[in-house]
Amino acid sequence: MKIFYKPAYFYLLLDCLLLIFSMYVVLDWFPLTTATPFDKYSWPFLCYIISWALFSYLLKRYKPLRKQRFFRTSFKLFYTSLIVFAFYSALIYFYYENTFSEYVLFTITTVAFAVNYLVLNLYFAYRYAVEYNEVSILKIDEERLNANLRIAPALDAESFNDLCATIKMHSGKATLNFLSKMVALESGNSFVFSSVDFEVLKYQPLYHYSTIVQLERLNNIRGINRMFAIANEKLPDEGVFICCFESKSTYKKRILKSYPKVLNYVIYSLDFLLKRLVPKIFITRKLFYLLSRGKNRILSKTEVLGRLYCCGFKVLSINKVGQLTYVISQRIKHPDLSQKNKYGPLIRLRRHGKHGKVFKVYKIRTMHPYSEFIQAYIYESNSLKEGGKFNRDIRITTSGRFFRKYWIDELPMLLNLLKGEMKLVGVRPLSAHYLSLYSKELQKKRAKFKPGLLPPFYAHMPRTLPEIEASEMLYLNECESDGVLYTDLKYLISILKNILFKRARSS
Repeated sequence: MKIFYKPAYFYLLLDCLLLIFSMYVVLDWFPLTTATPFDKYSWPFLCYIISWALFSYLLKRYKPLRKQRFFRTSFKLFYTSLIVFAFYSALIYFYYENTFSEYVLFTITTVAFAVNYLVLNLYFAYRYAVEYNEVSILKIDEERLNANLRIAPALDAESFNDLCATIKMHSGKATLNFLSKMVALESGNSFVFSSVDFEVLKYQPLYHYSTIVQLERLNNIRGINRMFAIANEKLPDEGVFICCFESKSTYKKRILKSYPKVLNYVIYSLDFLLKRLVPKIFITRKLFYLLSRGKNRILSKTEVLGRLYCCGFKVLSINKVGQLTYVISQRIKHPDLSQKNKYGPLIRLRRHGKHGKVFKVYKIRTMHPYSEFIQAYIYESNSLKEGGKFNRDIRITTSGRFFRKYWIDELPMLLNLLKGEMKLVGVRPLSAHYLSLYSKELQKKRAKFKPGLLPPFYAHMPRTLPEIEASEMLYLNECESDGVLYTDLKYLISILKNILFKRARSS
């Protein structure tokens, strides 16, 4: 095992500064018997820092944090604290004969551990919020040779009756009636299953079924993307996949109706914390799925549709049957293995900037997970409303609407400003889909300038997409003719005037 390595000097320096801070806190704030604690403990503490750094190095704490994981790093911190405390406790007891206080040693070590642990939490909370995971699906056959339906004979009467009885027993008569209208259940090319263990689907022959129906609620399935991807692989071109789930809004109504008033909101609030916040916090996420086994998850309509589009399906229809929402989708392409997802509160979005360069914009999450995959679907379904926003955008959460109204979600974009990717005033950085709605002339002109935090939108307050395009074209033409600095200052005054006195808002 390789012991020696090049330490991350910034992390080493930060560690030493946190130790100095911990010493100052203990010696200055805590009650001590000595009148001159800094004089007494200055040299011993210097040795303490050196020892701490040495043991930290040996335990490989100073490897770059970006290459480490939270729990392993936390244990390394714990072991460092324990070893250093044990070493100096033995030294004080056997050599210095209690000249120095073990209480001071214990308190400094505890505070040093707590401060370091807090910094680690903040760092990894940020990193896991913006460090997206690859969508874990499976290796797929890119060519799909002869991906045409293999025609099978119809079911005999007994098999058909057994299938109907199974559907009725598992999901109820209403579901049976719904599926009878939507699917040729008597056909040998329809496959219906209701297992949480969807690996049963993996062993089905390729292109044998024109329609695959999963009766089990997605809320109880762990590995939804993998199941969708397997269905994508098994279906022929343009094959149909049907699944169901209990939506977040339906779940809320069910909880509130199940208990008396006041008590119902208390129970719902506790349930909200347990099932919607805990799974999104990186420290408790794994523990939650370990205990719940992925069952009774809360799923929004947006997330389910987004997962389907991510995994190569197009939504044909959405139907409410009792308490469940059924989604009928059609296979249109391979799962998008290059796409990434994350549930964290801080997100990075791909946007087009100067010279058409794609960069990552930092924002606070205001949409449900997987929202980015259904932007085209939302546009096709609802078009745009006044101000250029999507009409009836189901992707935005309740808190997200508040954040957007007061620009709270855009505060992290200050990081893009500091990195030089954006400027204070300028056209908005747009996604590829939204940019494609603009005229080619405006797209080329936008690429000449950096995008900005405060767009000309707030100076002109346009209502429609053509008016937004005209507003941006006017601003960009003025940048070319009058200079960027002068134009930005002029627009900044107009924007601030509209925001402060005319109550212009983001949504």
